[in-house]
Amino acid sequence: MKKYWITALVAIAVTGGSIYVWANRSAANNNAAELTASKYKVITLVESILPGGTGRSRMIETTTDLDYNNFTTNRSEGKDSKQSDIDRSDIKIDAFRETKMLNFFSMVGINFQNIASNDALIVSKLNEMDAQGYTLAFVTSGVESDSGKDDGQGIFVTRLYFKAN
Repeated sequence: MKKYWITALVAIAVTGGSIYVWANRSAANNNAAELTASKYKVITLVESILPGGTGRSRMIETTTDLDYNNFTTNRSEGKDSKQSDIDRSDIKIDAFRETKMLNFFSMVGINFQNIASNDALIVSKLNEMDAQGYTLAFVTSGVESDSGKDDGQGIFVTRLYFKAN
């Protein structure tokens, strides 16, 4: 009988030790995964809604990294921001990809063929980003539309935010 108790205790100790090692290994793997930073990318779609197709529509993708900290100041008492010490020309980048897109309007009004063509370009870009390991995280869009006879202005902007680990 004593032999069975010793065997049972040894079995419990070995099983408990195995579970402890497995749990700590899993926790270590989870912590390592949490420490892995995500990488983000933004694609901006600018689609002109000018009458007569006179506008410019583009898909813009930066190929240059910037550190926002280089252009950030701190206010000490709410009034002194030191933003005047930052030169706007230092923020502008020269290297980016620009894909020509078609305008929403032609000489006769809304051009649905142009919209479908732009959709095909966007899907092509989405597929490329997916192949590179990016996931579409979220989308924002906004419009500044023609406000009447004498305005003649209009733009539709969509930003696609991608995330990769």
